[in-house]
Amino acid sequence: MIFLRRQEEIEKIRESGRIVAGALDLAEEAVRPGITTDTLDAMIEEYILSEGGVPSFKGYHGYPASSCLSINDVVVHGIPDKGRELKSGDIIGVDIGCYKNGYHGDAAKTFAVGEVEDRVILQMQVTREALYEGIQQARIGNKLGDISAAIQNRVEMHSFSIVRDLVGHGVGEKLHEDPQVPNYGRPGTGPSLKAGMVLALEPMVNAGSFAVETLKDGWTVVTKDGGLSTHFEHTITITETGPEVLTLSSKFGSFTEEVEKARAEARTRIG
Repeated sequence: MIFLRRQEEIEKIRESGRIVAGALDLAEEAVRPGITTDTLDAMIEEYILSEGGVPSFKGYHGYPASSCLSINDVVVHGIPDKGRELKSGDIIGVDIGCYKNGYHGDAAKTFAVGEVEDRVILQMQVTREALYEGIQQARIGNKLGDISAAIQNRVEMHSFSIVRDLVGHGVGEKLHEDPQVPNYGRPGTGPSLKAGMVLALEPMVNAGSFAVETLKDGWTVVTKDGGLSTHFEHTITITETGPEVLTLSSKFGSFTEEVEKARAEARTRIG
């Protein structure tokens, strides 16, 4: 069942999304060579609790931490570890959920640790652009497949691959709700998009093959070929006037500003 949220419900999701965005900003400032992933996770948990929220992931189907911290070839669900220090040249996907006032918010970003190669910066930016193009398709009158196709097209245009086995989702009173939002598909297919839908769009992009596998811990999803994987996610809602991002960082005055600054940063780093 796909829920159409009332405005008061959306405002509660926005509050959880605000906390998620703040936790991601905190993580971005903290990511550096030498920091361990369990230290990063503890900082994220402390921040969420200080804002009156609860980490959505901790205990979810038995997940043991407050965030998913996925390094290099880990696609998603990387478990924080006190023995794992970040080093220059790594990338880390930080995925955070927050539950407050009965509703969840969910978002993710991938960060470079120290200096990384231009090709890696490009992969990160393509993933982020794919998310942005998916968001632009989240409009009344479109179909869910329009979001999926926009994400897939942007990724494959640059010869990266989009993960098939993992998808975006609805979000609200539960962390994962209908509909599933694949990151690949055909335009004009799937459910019609309506005002009040709240969706977590989250392209996961591999440098090589899209094939993935889950490690024996039952959580950690890695690329089968060992190539790098990148992940960006926003929780959005569909309104009468277009998509609205509910996990926007307070660093940005608008979604448009986030897009422009991300593009400028990528141009600067790639040269």
